Amino acid sequence: MSEHLTVDGGTIAYEVTGSGPLVVLSHGIGDSREAFRFVAPALVEAGYRVAAVDLRGSGESSADWPSYSRTDIAGDLTAVIEHLGGPAVLVGHSISGGAATIAAAKAPSLVSAVVELAPFTRKQQMSLKDLRVTRFRRGMLHLLGTAVLGSRSQWRKYLEVAYPGPRPTDWEERLDRIDAMLSEPGRMKALQAMGKTTPADAGAQLPHVQSPVLIVEGTLDPDWASPQAEGEAIVAALPPGIGRLEMIAGAGHYPHVQFPSELVELMLPFLKSARA
Repeated sequence: MSEHLTVDGGTIAYEVTGSGPLVVLSHGIGDSREAFRFVAPALVEAGYRVAAVDLRGSGESSADWPSYSRTDIAGDLTAVIEHLGGPAVLVGHSISGGAATIAAAKAPSLVSAVVELAPFTRKQQMSLKDLRVTRFRRGMLHLLGTAVLGSRSQWRKYLEVAYPGPRPTDWEERLDRIDAMLSEPGRMKALQAMGKTTPADAGAQLPHVQSPVLIVEGTLDPDWASPQAEGEAIVAALPPGIGRLEMIAGAGHYPHVQFPSELVELMLPFLKSARA
């Protein structure tokens, strides 16, 4: 059952399960906390208290906010952690990966470690060479269609590209639920607003992060011509020795949905070491 926290005049929805050290899960744009429907139960079984959060503008959180930057999202997440009694390991996907970076840098007493899944954490640069990569070109086309037209069908087509290979058994049902959410007043506008934000605010905070960071990228993520190069660049921008990159072969932009078992296997030793 979801709970709600008032932040900056809006409400942030979240759901807590399990007991033990706190792990907070934060999804990417155009999604909801259901993105972690396979990962959260495994973490609970491993002995963690798990809070899955709906981003501002998404899921059951209120739709209309004055802005949707990574800095805004970081403030929401630290408010949730403080409310629940941190510190917490903060797990952020895509835009939330950048938000997790900011939260860790600005509130080190609340964020004990960070897991970034396919994160947009650095200012992005694209070259014409990148467009030679088919999956990158196709994904970019549908993302632009979503951003410019506010098209739910373009978002659905992007998700088709972003989930190469294995898909969950509830794939079609989940797509319909995402489409229904985005049809609610203000939800697509929130997605568009998030898509227009720059990760520069997160990139500026990378040198200031003090807690351990695990970066997880899918080898077939269409959001970068080279997901591995992007992950390596994030680790290089962090203080020496605190960041580590892991690649999940065959995963696209949603490794936590496509390969939840593999992700949890990577996370559990990291979570244990973060508590040491």
